[in-house]
Amino acid sequence: MTGSTRRSFFSDFGKGLSAIALTSLLKNDGFLLADDKVRKPNEKTPILPKIDPAKPFAARKPHFAPAAKNVLVIFCAGACSQIDTFDYKPELVRRHGKPMPGAGKLITFQGAQGNLTKSPWTFRPRGESGKMISDLVPMIGQFADDMCFIHSLTSKTNTHGPGENFMSTGFNLDGFPSMGAWVTWGLGSENEELPAYVAIPDPRGTPQSSVNNWGPGFLPAAFQGTDFNATHPIRNLKRPAGVAKNTDRATREFLNRLNQTHLERFPGDTQLAARIASYQLAAKMQLSVPKISDLSTEPKHILKMYGADDRENKLRADFAKNCILARRLIEQGVRFVQLFNGAYQTGGEGVSNWDGHKALEKQYRKHGQVLDQPVAALLKDMKQRGLLEETLIVWCTEFGRMPTFQKGASGRDHNPAGFTAWLAGAGVKAPFSYGATDEFSYKAVKNITTVYDFHATILHLLGLDHERLSFYHNGIQRRLTDVHGKLIKDVLA
Repeated sequence: MTGSTRRSFFSDFGKGLSAIALTSLLKNDGFLLADDKVRKPNEKTPILPKIDPAKPFAARKPHFAPAAKNVLVIFCAGACSQIDTFDYKPELVRRHGKPMPGAGKLITFQGAQGNLTKSPWTFRPRGESGKMISDLVPMIGQFADDMCFIHSLTSKTNTHGPGENFMSTGFNLDGFPSMGAWVTWGLGSENEELPAYVAIPDPRGTPQSSVNNWGPGFLPAAFQGTDFNATHPIRNLKRPAGVAKNTDRATREFLNRLNQTHLERFPGDTQLAARIASYQLAAKMQLSVPKISDLSTEPKHILKMYGADDRENKLRADFAKNCILARRLIEQGVRFVQLFNGAYQTGGEGVSNWDGHKALEKQYRKHGQVLDQPVAALLKDMKQRGLLEETLIVWCTEFGRMPTFQKGASGRDHNPAGFTAWLAGAGVKAPFSYGATDEFSYKAVKNITTVYDFHATILHLLGLDHERLSFYHNGIQRRLTDVHGKLIKDVLA
C-alpha cells in the first residue's frame, strides 16, 4: 500500500492545474481539435459557421470581403473537348494525320490511339482580345472579352462518374459534400423563399454521377441541392387536386402553430428546429417555385434571344428554358446554381452528353447547337441586368479529350492530363488566359492547375478561406480541397 504525503499531494495537484491551464491555452489559440487532438503549427484554425437550426439558410458573413455573392456553374457532362472549343493549337492543324511525337504505342482509357487529328471546326479570333475560339461555339465566342480561361486544369481520374465527383466535390468517391453544399453551409442564402442551392439537370436526365454532384455528403442534409428544371418541376410540391386553396393554406397555418408550440416545449432540440425549418421552406416553395419556373412572364424577345421558342430544336429550347431559370434564380438571390448540359443514358453513348468517342463531329455538332445560343444569351442577359457584378459564372467539365482519334473510331478518348475551364463575372480578370497545354493540347505544361486550386479560387471569390472552411467528420477535419489547393492569384481582378 502506497501512502501520500502532504508534499506529494500538492505536487500532483499543481500538475493537474498546469494541465488544465495548458489545455485552455491550446483551445483558445486554436491548436486543440475535437477529441483533444493537438493541431499542427502550420494548420489553420477552422472557422465554423454559426447556424441557427431554426433558420439554417439565413445569410452568414464570409471570412473576408467577397468579390462575388452568388455562383452559377455551367457543367458540360461527358467531358467536353477543349481541343474543339477553347484550346487553339495551330501545330495540331499542321501535323494533322501524323503520329504524335514521343507517344509511341499510346494506350488510353478505351485503348490504342491513332494519329493526331485537328478539330473539324475552324478557330477564329473573337472580341477585341482576338481570343481564338472554335466555330462550334461562335455565339459564346462573342463574349471572349468577358472570360477568364484556365487552360491547364488536370484531373485525378479518366472515368466519368469519379470525374464528375472530383469536379463537383473534390473527391473521386461518392459520399462527399458538393461545392454548392459547402458554400451554402458556409454562407446561407439571401432568399428565404427559395432553396439556397439549386441543381438544374439537363432536360434529358441527370449526369452520370447523378445526385452526388449536388449531394450534402456528411454535411447536414439541409444543404443538399434541390434539383428541378424548367420542364420537370419539384416532385410532390403541388397542392393535391382534391384540396381547395383555402383549406391547404389553413392546414399549413395550423401545422405551423403546432410545430411552434412543440418547439417551445423543447427549446434545445436543434434537430427538431431544423426539421420544422425544412417543412416551412417546403411550404414557401409551393408558392415561390411555380412562380419562378413560370417562364410565360418572360418577354418574347428574351425567349427568342435564348432560343426558348425554338420549335425545330426541342433540345435547345428546353436547355434555353433552363438557362432562363438559372438567371431568374440568381436574380432572386439563390446562392449557388448548378446548371447541367448533357445527361447520361445507358446505351446512348455520345447521344445525350459530350462523350465523343466514336463519331465526335456528328455528336458535337448536335451538342454545340444546344449549348451555344442559350449560354451566350445567358451571358448577355446577366451582363445587361448587372448580375455579373455580383455573380461568378463557372464553365467546366470533368476532364478533357485526346488530340488523337481512337484507332478504329472517329472520336477522342478521355484525357485528364490537360483541359480547359473558364470563369466570368465578379472578381476575375477578363479577357485573360492562364496556363497552357503543350503544342497538341495533350498535357498541361504551364501553370499546371489542379481541381483543388480551382475550388480554392472559387471559394476565395466568395470570401471563404478554403483551408478554414472545414467540418469535423470521423476524426478528420474535412474540407472541399482535402489537404491540397492553392489560390490562383493571377486570375483575380
